[in-house]
Amino acid sequence: MSDVVVEMPTPKVVERGGWEQNGWPFAVLAFLLAVLGVVVFILGAGAGNGWIVGLGILVFIVAVIVAAGLTAVSPGRARVLQLLGQYAGTVRTTGLRWVIPIATRREVSTRIRNHETAVAKVNDTDGNPTEIAAVVVWQVEDTAQAMFEVDDFVEFVSIQTETAVRHIANSYPYDVHPDGGVLSLRDSTDEITEKLSAEIGARVQAAGVRVIESRITHLAYAPEIAQAMLRRQQAGAVVAARQRIVEGAVGMVELALDRLSEHQVVELDEERKATMVSNLMVVLCGDRDAQPVVNTGSLYQ
Repeated sequence: MSDVVVEMPTPKVVERGGWEQNGWPFAVLAFLLAVLGVVVFILGAGAGNGWIVGLGILVFIVAVIVAAGLTAVSPGRARVLQLLGQYAGTVRTTGLRWVIPIATRREVSTRIRNHETAVAKVNDTDGNPTEIAAVVVWQVEDTAQAMFEVDDFVEFVSIQTETAVRHIANSYPYDVHPDGGVLSLRDSTDEITEKLSAEIGARVQAAGVRVIESRITHLAYAPEIAQAMLRRQQAGAVVAARQRIVEGAVGMVELALDRLSEHQVVELDEERKATMVSNLMVVLCGDRDAQPVVNTGSLYQ
């Protein structure tokens, strides 16, 4: 089966570092300016000088503007800067940082996340209804693409993961085919999960998301055909067991005849060999213990 290539639009923005500075000096500066502005305002009001009062207000406004540029970045999170409608970079450095005060800052989590799909009923490639669910481990790799390429990257990952799970379930049979050579959902777990991870990764790459791992957590026939498929599997197991039993019994009969002939225990003609083979096959292949019958006559009675 040929792999389906998922074509997504080329991202228009790529993450880059935003202009930032250590925030502590600016925090101290904002505090000093605020204190200075209050002191100047009080002195000007006491002296009745409007210019000094205005200067105090202006200094206090500058302190507020400086303080507005302070932003705290927690570990495992980033701040996406947007200045006058344009992407202005991403701040990933943790701690208290200072950026352009008029820039908007949107917080994006860069921590590793899990998403588990609900159990979905999907027809496999043979048309058999199956139930399947999967879990995907993912992480935001490009914050700019996550914020500007899709409306909601969390919902986008959820929908694309479910789409990929359904597509994988539709592309392969639940159980291995008798002729072999075809991957199956039940028996080719490693190959199927690898293809699932690759497809999910291709679908969410445009949103700046990296898929770390994906696994199928639930796989079963739908309830309406589960009993029939169980009987089919049981029948296949019985046939396989019977085949092994017959192969072993034939070998044991052959060994018995060779040993009797080798040690010259008894001379058997073709009819006696056929009778002995028949008796041994009944004993060895029967599903119940054989009941011995003592023959007091000849071998032909």
